[in-house]
Amino acid sequence: MKTSTGDYSTGNWSTGNWSTGYRSTGNSSTGDRSTGNWSTGNWSTGNWSTGNWSISNYSTGHFSTEDYSGYGCFDKPCTVEEWDNAEKPSWLYFDVTEWIEESDMTDKEKEENPNYKTTEGYLKKLDYKESFQNSYNKATRGEQLAIKKLPNFNADKFFKISGIRIEEEPTEMTIKEIEEKLNITGLKIIK
Repeated sequence: MKTSTGDYSTGNWSTGNWSTGYRSTGNSSTGDRSTGNWSTGNWSTGNWSTGNWSISNYSTGHFSTEDYSGYGCFDKPCTVEEWDNAEKPSWLYFDVTEWIEESDMTDKEKEENPNYKTTEGYLKKLDYKESFQNSYNKATRGEQLAIKKLPNFNADKFFKISGIRIEEEPTEMTIKEIEEKLNITGLKIIK
């Protein structure tokens, strides 16, 4: 039976107390897969935050790193329409909890989670940045780089939130490819 282990919690697979968010570890949280307390944002670690994928407190934006930041993306203004119309890579949607069946539990896990007898298992909290990285690793390179198309994308802020460095791919081109790209002929490279 997959259930919540948080007190007074209604969110499925939740460990946070007084939480209604699914797979949430934050207390009094309504955001899904959130580790922040009193948060309504999804995939957030910030407290009292309403934006998604944020580590800031009291923010309403997405990918916020600054406390009290207004609505936006990567701590810069962004309209609701810009955000809603932006394509979000599917790897941004990951779990921060994992249900462990009783039969798969170690003796140590059973000792640390005595309610497993009632719930037939326990909800394991996963590290936020590790979960982010695992989801990123499963994506194709094209899917990984799609993050850069989000409004106001900032690689340093994204790294601060996720622990993931989005690097430019080195571009290798033949002389013929460069000629075609620049619409010229007879290109010569001189050292």
